[in-house]
Amino acid sequence: MVRKIVMKNLTCSTCINKIEKRTSRLSYVNSASFNYTNQILLVDFKDDYNEETALKEIKSIVDMLEDNIDTHYYGTGKAEKKPSFLREYFYVLIGMIIITITFFIYRIPQYFNMIFNTNYELVLPVWAIFVMYWVGYVFLVSRLLKLLIKSFKKFNFFNENTLMIIATFAAMFLGKYEESIAVIILYSIGEHLQTLAVQRSKNEITALMGIKIEYANVLIDDKIVIKDPMQIKVGDVLVVKNGERIPVDGVVTQGSTSLNTSSLTGESKLLHAEVGTKVMSGNICVGDVIQMTAEKEYQDSTMAKVIDLIENSTNAKSKTEMFITQFSRVYTPIVVLLAALLVIFGLIFEPNNVTTPTGYIYRAAIFLVISCPCSLVLSVPLSYFAGIGSAAKNGILFKGSTFLHTLTDVKTIAMDKTGTLTYGAFFVKEYTDEETLKLAASIEKYSNHPIAEAIVEYYKDDIYDIENVKEIPGYGISGELNGHEILAGSKRFLTNNGVEVNQSKLPVGSYTFIAKDKIYIGYVIVKDELKETSMETVRRLTKNYDTVMLTGDNEDSAKDIALKLGGIEYYSELLPEQKLEKFNAIRTNSISLYVGDGINDAPLLKNADIGVSMGSATDLAIEVSDIIIVNDDLRLLEKAIHIAKKTRSIATQNIIFSMTIKLAFLVLSAFGSMVMWLSIFADVGVTLLCVLNALRIIYMKFIEKQKVSTIK
Repeated sequence: MVRKIVMKNLTCSTCINKIEKRTSRLSYVNSASFNYTNQILLVDFKDDYNEETALKEIKSIVDMLEDNIDTHYYGTGKAEKKPSFLREYFYVLIGMIIITITFFIYRIPQYFNMIFNTNYELVLPVWAIFVMYWVGYVFLVSRLLKLLIKSFKKFNFFNENTLMIIATFAAMFLGKYEESIAVIILYSIGEHLQTLAVQRSKNEITALMGIKIEYANVLIDDKIVIKDPMQIKVGDVLVVKNGERIPVDGVVTQGSTSLNTSSLTGESKLLHAEVGTKVMSGNICVGDVIQMTAEKEYQDSTMAKVIDLIENSTNAKSKTEMFITQFSRVYTPIVVLLAALLVIFGLIFEPNNVTTPTGYIYRAAIFLVISCPCSLVLSVPLSYFAGIGSAAKNGILFKGSTFLHTLTDVKTIAMDKTGTLTYGAFFVKEYTDEETLKLAASIEKYSNHPIAEAIVEYYKDDIYDIENVKEIPGYGISGELNGHEILAGSKRFLTNNGVEVNQSKLPVGSYTFIAKDKIYIGYVIVKDELKETSMETVRRLTKNYDTVMLTGDNEDSAKDIALKLGGIEYYSELLPEQKLEKFNAIRTNSISLYVGDGINDAPLLKNADIGVSMGSATDLAIEVSDIIIVNDDLRLLEKAIHIAKKTRSIATQNIIFSMTIKLAFLVLSAFGSMVMWLSIFADVGVTLLCVLNALRIIYMKFIEKQKVSTIK
């Protein structure tokens, strides 16, 4: 059982890794993964866990590592108020006041004498000035000292607080008072700005999914009762007014209106809805009042799934994120070791230059300031989550950042035909005679296949009562009518059941053959239309990817669609297991992607490296897929690739920029060419820049406007 545990105010990246690791080691836990943006730990518990005991032990793990963390199960308890800035940095501010006074007493007269060639004496003796510097320093580092003592109790020695105190204390010891104090002040300011920047980024991303439905108007005995969406049951009659969101998926039963679908699709165009129109939760009514019947409960509706996918999308982490997590665990100890080796080198080869103002201890102290890996640990996951949020705003749902990462490596794209490349809205084009059509409609009413639904909808008269109905997916359906065996399906299905189909050339379309008591009696042909967007999209994808169509439809229909798509490679008349075999044969060793929407596509969606399902797909197809295109527009697959490539590019930029700056500063400090106050830029400064760079994914509007033909 997976439970969400809220850990409000947890921002320490090092602590997060340790919480995940230690929680996973509990005997009743299978795994644990922290969602940084939502500050929720997803814990996969074993069946025999005790809810109260588990929360208590996990909370103790958190409290050992961090203060002021409100830990509770999702949906229970109230988050504790985070300490105010003044309360958290009170002693730091006192230290800054003492240092400012000391600086004016000590330095201003010196500068005055230097400029005007005078000889004013200090108000206080030099020793008092130095005492004030040390007192101010103690106040400045008091917050870090508190965290240092706590971390030592937990045997956590390598963290940014420990390194900062050691480094600045070494600088104070060497007489670099003002430089050491400048580093502490800059670090404190930078740390606060970093927290604000990360919080801002989290708010920006969370705003992308700020589409929660607060209430629903339920019609009960001709009266409107306002209910929580979670209370809606299938069959309830709902009233949706102008400006309100549709709370659950359903069908319009009264009135007509226009719907703003931008929350789900990212496009501002309006959708007309009238009686009989199926509508999805999250769409906004911008016209007249309508009544609708709920077809799903809230937790099963489109909007609830969208929100859940976004909230949990960072649990399936990309390779880059996992690498950074592992790297950060060894990076800091390695830098600390290098700092120690630098001092040892000085003791052996230049003992007179160890404790000098620019000597080896000072250089080692700079090493420690630079060593914090926060810029990587924060910005890389943030980049991927921003990419996922941006994609969701455009109607593309990723089930994890690993799929966002893998999408950039795709070489082979295979697609289903019906409902993916075509509308999936079949219409009856031709049939042998009325009796054939009546038999087809009578038996096909027991199937939910789009072709069957088209036949049933087309035939308006009374139908036969068929019994003992059995359906074989991919083949056809059988039943009994007054003791007579009725078969309806593909030519192969009838042939396998001993029926000889004597039918010459048929028009292009998808056909259903009908037999009665092993005797072939006729056919019904239905046709499907190619989506306008499919033609232009597939033609562009073919330029850069190995693109192929896999369908269970007949050769003529498949060939007709393939030619309209630019003559792409295709395979027709495939059963579900044959689709899978053919897909495995064409994918070779490349990263593969499959796009589908039906139950028959589920095996391929699960087997492919990336499975993409359309929004109208069956629940099973959506369940096993990795990416969901909400509005069935294949162009969004291209947009998903754009966003994935931009996200990976920005994450790579952050890694290269961060490591380049840190390595450059480390080399300069090793040779004594770096001052400590500037080295703070390699820590907090780089982190701030990387976080802001990650936010570009959200703000870059060109992702939505640029021509999709630029994919490379």
